[in-house]
Amino acid sequence: MLANRRFTNPRHECAMARRHLNKIVFVALAVGLAGCATQPRNINDVCAVLEQQDGWISNWQRSAKKAERRHGIPMAILLATIRKESGFKSNARPPRTQLLGFIPWKRQSSAYGYAQALDGTWAQYKKERGGFSSSRDDFDDAVDFVGWYHGKTAKTYGVAPNDAYSLYLAYYSGWSAFGKGTWRSNAGLQRAARETAEMAIRYEKQLESCR
Repeated sequence: MLANRRFTNPRHECAMARRHLNKIVFVALAVGLAGCATQPRNINDVCAVLEQQDGWISNWQRSAKKAERRHGIPMAILLATIRKESGFKSNARPPRTQLLGFIPWKRQSSAYGYAQALDGTWAQYKKERGGFSSSRDDFDDAVDFVGWYHGKTAKTYGVAPNDAYSLYLAYYSGWSAFGKGTWRSNAGLQRAARETAEMAIRYEKQLESCR
């Protein structure tokens, strides 16, 4: 009867437990580091941008394409918006103002991350999208935020989903100001919107060769 009984080796069990724990830690670290992507060197070449982040966990092309399908906004416009806002820098923030002309003081706004989303707008996005763990320095979340914002602009104000110029005006101004047309007296914003629209066209042409 004793021959049929199975005895466990405590050392073997501990070794197995350690291996499983190591795997869990590795996966957790990989997921955590996915949002800490290095800023692309050539942000004017969308193929180079996407190739730099084409891993199994962090895959920017997959994330942008998913946001395009979900919100109906072309991938090129989503990426051009992020380029204009942060230059694809994960922890981008507005510069600090200066007290007495030389003392670093408060930042111009609460904008943060790839999409430069403000605290209040990000909170609204998380509430509507149900992503309580979403992070502004995670590209997958940020590009989905841009798609969400542009998508709401298109539905609310009748802007065409491929009108990068108008979409960026609304993105930078905010919905209320955009609806009031305050951007019409802001030459700098209009110039930024034109640059974003031109970059979206350029990105779209480049994407044809790297998809």
